[in-house]
Amino acid sequence: MTIDTIQAPRLTSLSHGGGCGCKIAPGVLSELLARSNLPRQFFPDLLVGTETADDAAVYRINDEQAIVATTDFFMPIVDDPYDFGRIAATNALSDIYAMGGTPLMALAIVGMPINVLPHDVIAKILEGGESVCRDAGIPLAGGHSIDSVEPIYGLVGIGIVNPRQMKRNADAKAGDVLILGKPLGVGILSAALKKNLLDEAGYRAMVQATTQLNRPGAALSRLEGVHALTDVTGFGLLGHGLELARGAQLTARIDSRRLPVLPGVQALAEQGIFTGASGRNWASYGQNVQLPAGLGDAQRALLTDPQTSGGLLVSCAPEAAQQVLQVFADGGFAEAAVVGRMEAGEPRVIVD
Repeated sequence: MTIDTIQAPRLTSLSHGGGCGCKIAPGVLSELLARSNLPRQFFPDLLVGTETADDAAVYRINDEQAIVATTDFFMPIVDDPYDFGRIAATNALSDIYAMGGTPLMALAIVGMPINVLPHDVIAKILEGGESVCRDAGIPLAGGHSIDSVEPIYGLVGIGIVNPRQMKRNADAKAGDVLILGKPLGVGILSAALKKNLLDEAGYRAMVQATTQLNRPGAALSRLEGVHALTDVTGFGLLGHGLELARGAQLTARIDSRRLPVLPGVQALAEQGIFTGASGRNWASYGQNVQLPAGLGDAQRALLTDPQTSGGLLVSCAPEAAQQVLQVFADGGFAEAAVVGRMEAGEPRVIVD
């Protein structure tokens, strides 16, 4: 039997975790980075490094141009190889948009169990990633591949931004409103898929959300009223909201009643279907989050749910909120919504 005639297993059966749920827990990651962080004063043109757990590195070339660099890869979140490639590539490019940048090119990161997966399945994964780069208007200019135990795919993304328009995750201001660009629940839907409990409509909703490029980030960066920008990925809404709070030394207040949610997610969460990463997230940062009395496990799971290729989270002046929502609407993000605000107080998240 040749490699190309091997019966293809389910992609999700080959990975111990999927999508951004594969991320190292935020508490463990912080400890690891603290041990290896280089003093930033050695690199004065490094505008954004690891200090505030931002979405990408930014290096100033001159007063008008800075390079945005990021990398993101993970194991399969879905079984369709083309969709897996699309989701992973969209997720990787999101970090450039989250800095207010515009992508320039990408490099592929490929790790595949070459004696387990048929070549045509691997080729479909690569085609999915290429299709997203074409949609973003950039070349997939190369990459690196290895033979690995689990299937891994992602991109190195290189972009450009005006240093004066770059949006960090640490510059929110007291009084800002928080606007979320995409609905939550990707991790819960992926957990249902792995258990064969996700219907066709739920699958389509998950793929549509995770393959929608966060292009509004570039336009949002040019709005004076937008102060901070990030995207909600593996650490969930609470985790990335806490990063905003810590960066600005403010309290982030989330209104749980206003959160946009993908179809079917609430019912699945109430059945106890969510990822292990949700629990790891809560264990890492729950001590810095105040939840309302009576909040159920399902709602907490949604707040900590790891989002793969999740939405942009914008901190903007109240008078700019309508303009931000219009930018999202013009970009096809109809469910973007105001979900909270930033206020004076210790760096933490309060959920109402």
